Amino acid sequence: MTHPLVNIAKELSSGFEKRAAGWDRSRTYCWQNVSELAHAGIMGMSIPKEYGGQGASFLDVAMVIEEIARACTLTARIVVEGNMGGISAVMGYGSDAQKAFCAPHVLAGDKPAICITEPEAGSAATEMRTIARKKGSRFVLNGTKHWITGGGVSKLHLVFARVLDEAGCEQGVGAFILFADPAHGNSPAGFSVVRREHTMGLCGMPEAELQFDNVEIDAKWLLHPPSGLKHGFADLMNAYNSQRVGAAMIAVGVAAGALDHAKRHLLDRKQFGRPLAEFQGLQWMLADMDTQIHAARLLVHEAARSRGPSGSRYPDMTMAARAKLFASEMAIKVVSDALQMFGARGYGDQEPLERMYRDVRMFTIGGGTTQILRTQIAGSILGMKTPQTRDGYTRLSETMRDAAE
Repeated sequence: MTHPLVNIAKELSSGFEKRAAGWDRSRTYCWQNVSELAHAGIMGMSIPKEYGGQGASFLDVAMVIEEIARACTLTARIVVEGNMGGISAVMGYGSDAQKAFCAPHVLAGDKPAICITEPEAGSAATEMRTIARKKGSRFVLNGTKHWITGGGVSKLHLVFARVLDEAGCEQGVGAFILFADPAHGNSPAGFSVVRREHTMGLCGMPEAELQFDNVEIDAKWLLHPPSGLKHGFADLMNAYNSQRVGAAMIAVGVAAGALDHAKRHLLDRKQFGRPLAEFQGLQWMLADMDTQIHAARLLVHEAARSRGPSGSRYPDMTMAARAKLFASEMAIKVVSDALQMFGARGYGDQEPLERMYRDVRMFTIGGGTTQILRTQIAGSILGMKTPQTRDGYTRLSETMRDAAE
């Protein structure tokens, strides 16, 4: 059965669509939309009921995301990160105190920021240099994070770092919950938003560089995934599979919205004395667009319903990668074809296609590039790890040999 919030999302989307161009032109975060999302119960709808949410499934969230993405990509992205990724990691691995602290902020409209990427650690996330060194009952955080979505507007931050004990020995990669509210002058000492990138699309969403200079965090804010710190990075990235499902659903929604605009234009616009809808070449383009959207939607729904190994609450990694890969590339093609149908009008800002085209381009890059996703899928097919370092396969074989001995 369809979750009631799907219909509410449809109702809200008409307002989101009217305001979308304004957020884009002004490069302003859509606070009005966020307020409406929170009031409707869409922010944090995946949070368990005991913490104030609705306990909605990832599939429920995905269906809400599609409706909103048809109207406003920016708002849909906020819904993704208000239900998947960072907050789903906290709800899956956090302590009761961590969950009780984070849930109200998200339910009120905060979009948690996932702080993984660094200037020298993009796709190679495990090469991060940010460190958190133990100091009694606290950790001292030092490093730089780059291309952090929501930097400067997000209050909750899930900061990934190499964890060192008091002697400086590395324990593994961990994630810390950091609360910072720079807009209201409430940030821990040493935390700063250094700059904001000027992006091609999704212009209302800040992509920022964050600096951590001897930032002290109480040890109680460290997430403790099931595998422990030594192997915990894999657990934390499993939680990220839900975010990839959400990103894939945004791509589907934007493409579906572009198809709606194309259909309207073909029925209304006349050339050579007849509607464009009567030209077979355009009919075939429309049929291909519809088929590709439908195929992508099925892949995303499959991934949203899936579960990883050992009873994981998160989507299967390969299914999530497959869905995001296909949906993101499909959406670029579909939106481009829709824009083509409008001709010069589609290239200008009288229609939303040029904004949608700029927005959707990000989804083959953020949250795992299509190249990295292909590598992960290939590894699953082959049943082997696929290291990308120059000596990766040599080191992998040595590790396997040592383990066998």
